[in-house]
Amino acid sequence: MSETTLVSREQTQLKLDRRAPIAAKYMAATPYTMADRLDDCVRDFGERTFLTEGDVRYTYAQFNQRANQVARALHEQGVKKGDVVAMAIENRPAFFFAWFGIAKLGAVVAFINTNVAGKPLVHALEVTSASHVIVGEECAERFAQTDGLNTTLTYWHWPDESRPAAAGVLEQFGADLQALAMTEDGAPVPLAWREGVLAGDTAQYIFTSGTTGLPKAAVISHARWLMAGDSMQVLWEITKDDCFYCFLPLYHGAASMSLTATAMAAGARIVVRRKFSRSEFWSDIRAHDITFCQYVGEICRFLLSVPGADNDKDHTLRKMAGTGLTPEIWQQWTGRFGADFQIFEGWGGTESNTNTINLDNRIGSCGRVPYWEKTNLRLVRFDQEKGDYIRDENGFLQLAGVDEPGEAIGMVIQYPGVVAGRFEGYTNVEASEKKLLRNVFQEGDVWWTSGDLLRCDEDGYCWFVDRIGDTFRWKSENVSTMEVSDALGDFNGLDAITVYGVQVPGHGGRAGMAALVMHEDAQFEPKAFWDMAIARLPRYAAPQFVRLMDTPDMTGNYKLRKVDLQKQGYDAAQTSDPLFVRNDKLQTYVPLTANAVEEALRG
Repeated sequence: MSETTLVSREQTQLKLDRRAPIAAKYMAATPYTMADRLDDCVRDFGERTFLTEGDVRYTYAQFNQRANQVARALHEQGVKKGDVVAMAIENRPAFFFAWFGIAKLGAVVAFINTNVAGKPLVHALEVTSASHVIVGEECAERFAQTDGLNTTLTYWHWPDESRPAAAGVLEQFGADLQALAMTEDGAPVPLAWREGVLAGDTAQYIFTSGTTGLPKAAVISHARWLMAGDSMQVLWEITKDDCFYCFLPLYHGAASMSLTATAMAAGARIVVRRKFSRSEFWSDIRAHDITFCQYVGEICRFLLSVPGADNDKDHTLRKMAGTGLTPEIWQQWTGRFGADFQIFEGWGGTESNTNTINLDNRIGSCGRVPYWEKTNLRLVRFDQEKGDYIRDENGFLQLAGVDEPGEAIGMVIQYPGVVAGRFEGYTNVEASEKKLLRNVFQEGDVWWTSGDLLRCDEDGYCWFVDRIGDTFRWKSENVSTMEVSDALGDFNGLDAITVYGVQVPGHGGRAGMAALVMHEDAQFEPKAFWDMAIARLPRYAAPQFVRLMDTPDMTGNYKLRKVDLQKQGYDAAQTSDPLFVRNDKLQTYVPLTANAVEEALRG
């Protein structure tokens, strides 16, 4: 829609109301799971193509057979209902085969970030209580290099011809699960293997970064996954003729929940790619007649940076959903690639019990609340300087006014058996409790707290403002400052480290910056710091900038202060401290100049 044409509140609400019957369909006690959804897909869409990678295609029936084979192989290996099976596999068909094979057994899958190693990897296996682990060959060396890895767990590996591991590595991780599965029958598995598993039971764990510490494992029930797919199918108006482009990592909720669940709800196709490719994006769209893709704002920036071509508007892509698409990039995108895009910018999270979605193509908005009484979302006043809520004379929270930034919170629905609106939490009870606010507007009420600031205009459209706390997003990933500080805290000669995110013009999110204080007799070694950061952290989490300080900036109670550091960023005009920028081509940190920053970010 144009900025001068306003969709009525009634029209938007009618679209949102399409979700109403779905919540009632999946009660906690409903005897229906993800595995049952796949069985229904085989019945309804069996001979239709479900999954494509390159030139290899699997129909729904063929995919189901592969999942059944994995289920039988795992059952032979002792996996049973309720067991937790962790898996670290990149975007490829093997991910889907293993995932749904686990579901067929009524077991729980824990998705492991394929970039992590060391302490975060050990942590992920511990907090999910995984008893079994499937290691993709492409991830095997990260596992092998991890100190403290629990070797008492049962491991299998899944080969990867395109990313072979070094000699001797795969043998450390048990039998070849793909080979074991291929010896099994692809016929339907006994329903008794998952007998008693209900929609409200846990289906998977998905890791999400909190504001402090290591990532938390969010609990996702079968009902939550099913409702996500059914809801998006009606809101995005997806049919069996649509085709999804899956290049965001499947270990995150966007690809594994909203994309996969939605495709299966409609009987649509999925084209899977290992990782986003700027050079191959449009050729994939055209080759596979892809109609729908997910995005983060940075991806759209990348694609706009490619020189224009005569066939820019010659493609089948018509719908997109995601977060972080700024008004400027949104307009550039539709101006270059076609004005008839339907863009579903949204707000929410893996573990959130509420969300917003832009169904009206309102440029830059992350969703609309036509009538507040029809949602469990509220925006409450928050003092960013003090880092606390603004309360009334009775101690209750206050609603944010029109266009006033407020923290987004969701009322926790606590009706027996109702899954919609409940907070499913994390594997850690204490971490779950920290995400809840009690006695918010009245005694006894409970609300989930997002940590995100939104504002809502007079027409009910919501706009993302900022993230409260230390976590920042870079390269479409959440980065925990505590995790980065912990990983680099024993750098040789280091006295103190402060990690925070800084804004980079022309780039979405915030880039990581580390302010270091070295011991008096120690020198900062850029190459050694680069080696440690890259070895211990995913590349997106390794600090992009470094600042050398004489003393740490601390509050009176000895907490590291970041507000002023974040405001100054990497602007040399605001400090005389030495500044460095990470250069991955040179494999070191180099003194910061305008050219050095441009080269580093381009690389």
